[in-house]
Amino acid sequence: VVTMDALSPFRLPLEPKTDPEPLPYLVEKDSYQFDIKLFTAIQGENMTRPEVVTSSNFKYMYWSPRQQLVHHSVTGCNMRPGDLLGSGTISGTEPHEFGCLLELCWKGTKEVKLGESGEIRKFLKDGDDVIMTGYAQGMGYRVGFGKCTGKVLPAQQV
Repeated sequence: VVTMDALSPFRLPLEPKTDPEPLPYLVEKDSYQFDIKLFTAIQGENMTRPEVVTSSNFKYMYWSPRQQLVHHSVTGCNMRPGDLLGSGTISGTEPHEFGCLLELCWKGTKEVKLGESGEIRKFLKDGDDVIMTGYAQGMGYRVGFGKCTGKVLPAQQV
C-alpha cells in the first residue's frame, strides 16, 4: 500500500480539461496528478525474460484521483476504506507511451517486437505473462508499487 502522503512529493499540477468539459461537480481549483513511471512487459512461454513493450506515466491521466473518486461515487456507489479503483489505460503522446497492446499494434496493423527474443505480438497469446510495474523517483529514493503479474490462460472448453 502506498499512501497519499508518500506520493505528495510527486504531485504535479493538472492542466484544466476542456474536451470533454467536466461537469460542474468535477471542476477543481487545484487539480493535481502524480509523476509515477509505469511499465508493462510481456514474457512469452519461449522467452527467457520479460520485454518491456510500453512505458508511460500516471501524469497523463485525464482525470485527477479526486475526480475519479467523485465520479465513481456520485451515483450512490458506496466507497469504503480499502476499496481499490482502477485507472484504465494510461497513454502518453509518443508511440512508446501508448498504454495498451491494441494502441501499440495500431488495431493489429503493426507488429510489436518483444526485444531480442524474435517474438512478435499483435495481441496477447495463451501462455503470455503480463507484468506491470510502477514507481515514483525522488532524489536518492524511490517509492515503488511492486509488480502485478498475470498469465493469459487458454479459454475453458464448455
